[in-house]
Amino acid sequence: MNRKSLVMIALGALVAGALVLVYAMSNAPNRREVAFAGAARSTIPASGGSVAETAATPAAPPSETTKVLYDFNALPNPVKRMLQQIADAAQSGDIEKMRPVFESNELKPMVTTAYVDDPIAFWRKASADGTGRDVLAAMLNVITSGFVRKGQGKEEIFVWPYFAETDLAKLTPAQEVELYRILSPEAALQMKKAGKYSYYRLGISPTGVWQYFMQ
Repeated sequence: MNRKSLVMIALGALVAGALVLVYAMSNAPNRREVAFAGAARSTIPASGGSVAETAATPAAPPSETTKVLYDFNALPNPVKRMLQQIADAAQSGDIEKMRPVFESNELKPMVTTAYVDDPIAFWRKASADGTGRDVLAAMLNVITSGFVRKGQGKEEIFVWPYFAETDLAKLTPAQEVELYRILSPEAALQMKKAGKYSYYRLGISPTGVWQYFMQ
């Protein structure tokens, strides 16, 4: 069995666990969609692997009716393919492997509110050790969380994690656990007090264009 198949099996197991954890207390319809819930850091392979077959500044928190999605297989195929490429590059541990991903994109993803010509150089500078590996880890943690679908038509976009479009002051206990998989306890508590997520978020259009990965 190849490495990608092993990762798919691992994610399938996470899916089943997340289904019970996140929505055990909910009677709302369609909750069985929870499948791609936040994988803990220790469950992501150190190298190679797969999370699927296959500008924008962050918006203000939406209404409380925004639906959190976990069914990765329900994503449009172009979105799956882009997530696959991002995951493969991130799992390699070499941030330069991310370059061909966004160079194959229609445009360079936004990495901050100002224009950046070289996202790789920006991520290296922003990283803790200058290699960008913590940024790659953040990408993996973000794309293995729940997500939301927002906007319509040309404005439609899929956003990870769903916390970017959620009032953090109103999280359920299970959602708080998911939040701690992305943030340190200190950062999570600060954002919960503010009621707004301000860490990395990633957006991809339905056509598979990687729009942004930014804080």
